[in-house]
Amino acid sequence: MNKDAIQLRSVSRRYGAGDSAVTALDQVSLAFPEGTFTAVMGPSGSGKSTLLQCAAGLDRPTSGAVVVGGTDLTKLNETKLTLLRRERIGFVFQSFNLLPSLTAEQNVALPLRLAGRRPAKARVREVLEQVGLGDRARHRPTELSGGQQQRVALARALITRPEVLFGDEPTGALDSQTGREVLKLLRGMVDADGQTVVMVTHDPIAASYADRIVFLVDGRVNGEMVGASADDIATRMTKLEASPC
Repeated sequence: MNKDAIQLRSVSRRYGAGDSAVTALDQVSLAFPEGTFTAVMGPSGSGKSTLLQCAAGLDRPTSGAVVVGGTDLTKLNETKLTLLRRERIGFVFQSFNLLPSLTAEQNVALPLRLAGRRPAKARVREVLEQVGLGDRARHRPTELSGGQQQRVALARALITRPEVLFGDEPTGALDSQTGREVLKLLRGMVDADGQTVVMVTHDPIAASYADRIVFLVDGRVNGEMVGASADDIATRMTKLEASPC
C-alpha cells in the first residue's frame, strides 16, 4: 500500500471574524497517497482552491494539521515553510507565469537559482525533454504556443524533483487538444515516474485523467469517485451544483 504524500487532518480555514466570518474549509480530512493522481472538484465557492493552498503550504489553516512527507506544515515558521515549498513542492497554475525575457531553459532553472543553487544543464535538458521541449530550450515565451508555455511551466515545477505536484486549473487557459496533451503528460508522470499529482479543476474531461476525484461542497468533502469517466463526473457535478446541500 502506498504511503501518504499529504495528509489533511481536520483542516478548517476561516476568513474574517464575528458575523462576517466565512468558512472556506470545514473540518476536512483527506489523504493523498504517493504516486497517485487526484482531482479536486466542486461548485464555485466550494473551497477547492483554499484546499490546494493549505495543502501546498501557500496558506495556513485556522485549525487542523497539514502533513507533507511526515512534516507538519502548521508547525513551521515562514522561513522553513518557504524552504519546504521551494524544495519539496511543485506548482503549475492556469497562468504560465514565465518571465518573457528568459529562454525556456532559463525559466526552468529559475527555482534553483532563486534557492542559491547552480542548476545542472543536464537536469534542465532532462526535464525539458520529459515534457517534449528538448528542441525549444533556447526559445523565449513569445516564440512558444500556449501549450508549449504550459509545458515549460511544468518542467520548471519538476526541476527540484518535488514530492508533490499541485495544479490549479493547469489546462484552463488552453484549447481542448492542447489541454489533453498536458493532461497526458501529467498522467504519464504518475504512471512512469510515481509522481504525486493533486489538481483542482472544473473540467470533467480533465478530472477523468485522475485516479480519484474528490468533491467539495460548502467547504466539506462530499464524496469521491475512482476511475470515473468524464460523463459520470459531469453528471455528479450537475447534481452537486443543482443541490449543493
